[in-house]
Amino acid sequence: MSGIFGVVSQKNCSELLFYGTDYHSHLGTEFAGLAVCGKRIVRKIRQINQAQFKAKFQDEYKTMLGNKGIGVISSQDEQPIYLNSKFGPFAICVNGLITNSRQLVREMHQDGVSFSETSEDTVNMAELAGKIISRGNNIGDGIEKMFARIEGACSLLILHQDGVYAARDKRGLSPLVVGEKEEAWAVTSETTAFPNLGFRVKKYLSPGEIVLLTEKGPKLRSKGEKNEQICAFLWIYTGFPASSYEGINVEMVREKSGQFLAKNDNVNPDIVSGVPDSGTAHAIGYAMESKVPLRRPLVKYTPGYDRSYTPPSQRTRDLIAKMKLVPIHQLIKGKKIVICEDSIVRGTQLKNYTVQKLWNNGAKEIHIRPACPPLMFPCIFNVSTRSIDELIARKAIKALERKSPKDISEYLDSGSRKYKRMVEWIRKNLGVTSLKYQTIDDMVKAIGLPKKKLCLYCWNGKFPPPSPNSKGSG
Repeated sequence: MSGIFGVVSQKNCSELLFYGTDYHSHLGTEFAGLAVCGKRIVRKIRQINQAQFKAKFQDEYKTMLGNKGIGVISSQDEQPIYLNSKFGPFAICVNGLITNSRQLVREMHQDGVSFSETSEDTVNMAELAGKIISRGNNIGDGIEKMFARIEGACSLLILHQDGVYAARDKRGLSPLVVGEKEEAWAVTSETTAFPNLGFRVKKYLSPGEIVLLTEKGPKLRSKGEKNEQICAFLWIYTGFPASSYEGINVEMVREKSGQFLAKNDNVNPDIVSGVPDSGTAHAIGYAMESKVPLRRPLVKYTPGYDRSYTPPSQRTRDLIAKMKLVPIHQLIKGKKIVICEDSIVRGTQLKNYTVQKLWNNGAKEIHIRPACPPLMFPCIFNVSTRSIDELIARKAIKALERKSPKDISEYLDSGSRKYKRMVEWIRKNLGVTSLKYQTIDDMVKAIGLPKKKLCLYCWNGKFPPPSPNSKGSG
């Protein structure tokens, strides 16, 4: 996953760009980049896996002068990519995953197109998107052509002399939001970036919508579609608590989620806690509904430790999970504890670095309450889990069936015998007193959007409807 931010101002924009991009640091751990357009486009990309974004760009952004710019925090690719096209130079950054990238690269190789940002088996998604866009009659037309050719999902920002182009993916899986303030306009993945910089939400882009931000405001380039299926995981885990998607705040959803967990529970704990940070609001909701005291037996040592889900290597994820959570023995010893977690993906961190710390400090009972159903399918629209074998629910099914069955429909039904056997296997594997997942219906209720407007693929394996055909652009 990545977070993207763009700004156009009547004055120098570099400070707004720097702080606006920094508010996306929870979305990526590998690379960060800024590009500013003044007399020409100036671009900086830095690795951030050993240092925070601010430390890498604190001095550099001050030398990047111009009234428009884009920034990105990336979990995988180096961005923004700079291209010199027939409609002038531009820089591009993206959020998403082009799942047919290999096929597209092969086709473009046959047409004589070369790629520079590659490894043995991958291509930089921003470069691929940019090369396709460069074949259009103009940038808007190129974006439409790119949307028509790709599979997966790709939201993007393009910095050009004309302004900043913003385009939300055709399925509407990831958000883009336009904001305004006196003498400036911005576009962001996370509305968290707006309040402290003085921006007000002006518009949530529709799926496939393309706008051009200029000094005078946004200009529509494509109206977009109404077939939205936004990623539900944004509210459950990925998003920052202060952000809103489609006008629905993340923190409020997580509190409602915790309330549903409590309503459906039958244990009598001494305290309730959330795995920080994303599990905290779920625990607040659980405590509000159950009247069980909210405590912090595990506290996160914030400086220097990022989210343990986002790094690409398991070793790095494990190290962060081990080091960032510090137990408080006095709050744990002899206590029956409900632990609210946003999700259980692989289960290794929860088992080895959360549960074990609680047992080692004398917990009497540990009851795990994930805020979403068991994850059954790797995300096909963004960079997160990449294989079925990584998922603890699939490991449970394979162990119970002694093979990996093609049909897992009974395991998706929370009322079925097979589902209960799977949950019990996971409980034993984690070594906890009890385990009870949120149901998919309660998760949807907590979010508050109609089920048909949410992408629930990683829980039910149902694909969102295909992207509509391109209509062309203005």
